[in-house]
Amino acid sequence: MDFELKTLDLDGACADKCDALVVLLPEGFKPGRGELARLAAAALKAGDLEAKAGKQLQLYKTGGVSAPRVVLAGCGDASARAVRTAVQGAVGALKAAAVKRLTLCFAGAATGPAVRAAVQAAADASYVYTTTKPKADARKLRQVLVAVPDAAAVRDAFDHGVAAVKGIETAKEWGNRPPNHATPTHLADAAKALAKAPGISCEVLGPKEVAKLGMGSFMAVAQGSAEPLRFIVLRYNGGARADAPVVLVGKGITFDTGGISIKPAPEMDEMKFDMCGAASVLGVFSALAQLRPAVNVVGLIPACENMPDGRAIKPGDVVTSMSGQTIEILNTDAEGRLILCDALTYAERFKPRAVVDIATLTGACMIALGAVRSGLFASDDALAQALHAAGEQALDPCWRMPLDDDYGDGLKSNFADMGNVAGRAGGAITAAKFLQKFTAKMPWAHLDIAGTAWKGGAAKGATGRPVALLLDYIAGQAGEPKPARAPRKRK
Repeated sequence: MDFELKTLDLDGACADKCDALVVLLPEGFKPGRGELARLAAAALKAGDLEAKAGKQLQLYKTGGVSAPRVVLAGCGDASARAVRTAVQGAVGALKAAAVKRLTLCFAGAATGPAVRAAVQAAADASYVYTTTKPKADARKLRQVLVAVPDAAAVRDAFDHGVAAVKGIETAKEWGNRPPNHATPTHLADAAKALAKAPGISCEVLGPKEVAKLGMGSFMAVAQGSAEPLRFIVLRYNGGARADAPVVLVGKGITFDTGGISIKPAPEMDEMKFDMCGAASVLGVFSALAQLRPAVNVVGLIPACENMPDGRAIKPGDVVTSMSGQTIEILNTDAEGRLILCDALTYAERFKPRAVVDIATLTGACMIALGAVRSGLFASDDALAQALHAAGEQALDPCWRMPLDDDYGDGLKSNFADMGNVAGRAGGAITAAKFLQKFTAKMPWAHLDIAGTAWKGGAAKGATGRPVALLLDYIAGQAGEPKPARAPRKRK
């Protein structure tokens, strides 16, 4: 999708040639000149439209407006959250009309966060999955002009929003792909393609290299699948050579049957989303190529399937992780932590300033926090605070959960250094406690995105979370970004 930012008032936006015009009307809207401004004021006065976020009035073939379709959308106090609600509703209402060119006009003041929210909301509301559904491409929104009173004042926020959209849509597309179109090899190929961008490099390790590293826990999960595992190492070099990197570790279970502890058949198809942590890392690197923050970032993706063939791990097996710690596998459906633990040990070699793992790890986190906030666990208070603040700013929120030592008691084993599961109670916490055992040498945080990475039911699909949160965190570590701005022309 192509985005453009221009300084235009409502009258100027009315003259723009597009398929649809969305006008964001804040509380206290003061009409200027022009027929549409007077019409909006009259509708508000008559009660046919409210300025409350989410309220809208649709018009067709309005005099003095080039666009055949117009949506007057209330945006409340014009905050980022209110603007997001307004744009999602308005653009969603136009989706059936197959709009290709859209003008989105702020009829009042436009702050940077609000403009960024508008860009991301327009992309989210118009997103169409196309990888295995190519005919759906005909319904995609192609161009969005964002019209504001002062484009220069919000340019940086606009550029950040456009980069975030690229990353979020990369994560969505990979999360939505069927498992036969998103194997570990496919993920590795996607990472290699990202490495064509300046400042990004990629290394892919196969089964022999992973065995040489001693990643026994990761290999154990992969051994039941005909698909070979891949360990993906992405690097973005935006900071000084000596600067310690931020390391992102994404869970890449490209399909999860549960293994020998097999899952029930209903909704098992949704286990293609078990690689959304990996997809979010791919999304972040896709955005970094455009945003170019002055920081070094490493992305680690352990990718494999969890399948139940004759070579698959069994409950009761004991494996040795890369760290040398042994693990009794009590439940083969708790496999995500088994591949992440070896990746976390590998992360030590980068001497990172921080390590953040991202994983659709536990159903327990879905029960605890639902689909609103991702679960945040951290061994470092400053890191936890920075991630929480980034989530609030990005409208991609998380919530810190406890890591008391007592929660780790359930992981004790008679036959290994630890078991891979504890009891049902506090399942998201005990999973995090398991991962914590592999992070003593570095500041570490864990984002459990099981409840936020995808939606089920009629709206089934990946959300692209927490790409926006991670980008804000990285930007905060970098100081002033160096956005790569290319001229944006409308055809």
